Amino acid sequence: MPILRSAIRKWYRNRFKIGLSQDKEILPLIGSKEGIAHIPLAFLNKGDYSLVPEPCYPPYKGGTILAGGAPFILPLKEENNFLPDLTRIPKNVLKKARLLFLNYPNNPTSAIADIAFYEDVVKFVKRHNIIVLHDAAYSEINFDGYKPPSFLQAKGAKEVGVEFHSLSKAYNMTGWRIGWVCGNEKVVAGLAKVKSNVDSGIFSAIQIAGVAALEGPQEYTETMCRLYQRRRDLLVEGLNGLGWQVNRPKASFYVWARLPKKYKSSIKFAQKLLSEADIVVTPGCGFGLAGEGYVRMALTASEDRIKLALERLKKVL
Repeated sequence: MPILRSAIRKWYRNRFKIGLSQDKEILPLIGSKEGIAHIPLAFLNKGDYSLVPEPCYPPYKGGTILAGGAPFILPLKEENNFLPDLTRIPKNVLKKARLLFLNYPNNPTSAIADIAFYEDVVKFVKRHNIIVLHDAAYSEINFDGYKPPSFLQAKGAKEVGVEFHSLSKAYNMTGWRIGWVCGNEKVVAGLAKVKSNVDSGIFSAIQIAGVAALEGPQEYTETMCRLYQRRRDLLVEGLNGLGWQVNRPKASFYVWARLPKKYKSSIKFAQKLLSEADIVVTPGCGFGLAGEGYVRMALTASEDRIKLALERLKKVL
């Protein structure tokens, strides 16, 4: 629907000061997950690699495997601010690497990236002829005055990659399944070719709702961020008061917490909290082996529920 593409173009121009071709550089998706999972089908042959950060959103690996490719894991380490170290990729992998997945603000670690990092990425992928796929689903959930940049703001970014966005987080439209990909027109066209064979587009009424969200008042999102920020402060202060060492994330609605020292297994720790305190956390290893040693906590519960969880934690830790 042209009206949705137009709304996306205007939103990008207003939010990031980036110009996009409505017809060639924007493709609406049935949720960004759908596009992320399908895009490897357009660009990977059997034996090709996707460079996948870990811990990560599972479709990066799943889409690669379904396309016949192989994920090459880039561990995200706390000492490197949960940014991938591209210098440690073996030469034999780089020769067959076709895609690089990035995700900032990050799920599950809540880490952020700056333009300087993205510009280094652009230089790197140009040398090795790799396409960047940046998942920016959490860019509108931000705190303390911080505004995450777009990968496409980096010099030369549109020459090498695309960015995925979702209305799920910014506008609470998770079940509506609406998002988009934008950027390099050849990459957008490759995904469009796949989609033309596997789906028939977004239900029109949902497209109209998406336009209303993108073009309507944006104060709602700001109010929502303030709500998440209060919950973040409450949870982080509470966890640190219990002896944890947890940083305040600047974006996303997750807190990524290293396990208390006496615990080694994130699954066993999550099981303990569930069985002894009726608290649900996500074990870090669920996002890949590099996530072991952490748990992810969501800020989607009310302040009263967070206070109750902290009281229960105090009794079992």
